[in-house]
Amino acid sequence: MPETTSLQGGAASPSASNPNKVLWEKGDFTRIAETMRESGAQLVSDIGIVPGIKVLDLGCGDGTTAIPAARLGARVLGIDIARNLVAAGNARIQEERLNDISIREGDCTDLQGLPDNEFDVVMSIFGAMFAPRPFDVAREMVRVTRPGGRIIMGNWIPGDPTMVAQLLKISSSYAPPPPEGFISPMTWGVETNVRERFTAAGIPEENISFQKDSFRFQAPISASEFLNRFRHYYGPTMNAFEAAEKNGKAEALQQELEVLFNQHNRSKDENTLDVPATFLRVTVKK
Repeated sequence: MPETTSLQGGAASPSASNPNKVLWEKGDFTRIAETMRESGAQLVSDIGIVPGIKVLDLGCGDGTTAIPAARLGARVLGIDIARNLVAAGNARIQEERLNDISIREGDCTDLQGLPDNEFDVVMSIFGAMFAPRPFDVAREMVRVTRPGGRIIMGNWIPGDPTMVAQLLKISSSYAPPPPEGFISPMTWGVETNVRERFTAAGIPEENISFQKDSFRFQAPISASEFLNRFRHYYGPTMNAFEAAEKNGKAEALQQELEVLFNQHNRSKDENTLDVPATFLRVTVKK
């Protein structure tokens, strides 16, 4: 879910004043990512990562999909805008003693230091969708993908009845209005928008395909504890609660989200989490 870095050349660090950088460094997304490990690995397997290919993972967080790709033998570069997530991802890499993978700080709207036509697969699962300037994101993803390569995105869908889309919808209703010119990350979950952005980057429309897919958040914790992690560690939800507290509405937000999280937990054990969420899987062939 966070947004967003050369094989050896390095990418320029985003400015500390970048609002997206501030947002994703505010909390600690690793506490959410811990519930995403199994689905992240399954998705990478479904994508068809094979040994030896070059993979770029944009908005990779602490390696939810980058690390499973490396376990499958790919040569992986992960990019994230948040320094704390880059550090956490590299710590996981060291702990697993993985080779041919690194995670670096960078901005997926401007992949400085990365050559054209470099990667067999460029993927971003709930990452690049949160970056500003979506046409720049699409252009950069296409630029660094080799001819014949693929771009894979996982994007949350606006208005979807499952948990994540509803969480973001409820949170935004309590948060202050976005700045002028803001483009919602949820626009990446609309097929017409995705087509427009990638065709503008030179991809034929027939090379862009879509399918609905499901991601599961799973952990030995309750739904209420899962909500607690969002409240204290997930930047957008943290901002919503801060705004709600100023308006005397924090308790109302808490109650609304308690209902949401418990309704969507499919586990029969109240101390175990199993929350499915539907997303749009985008496949672009260059």
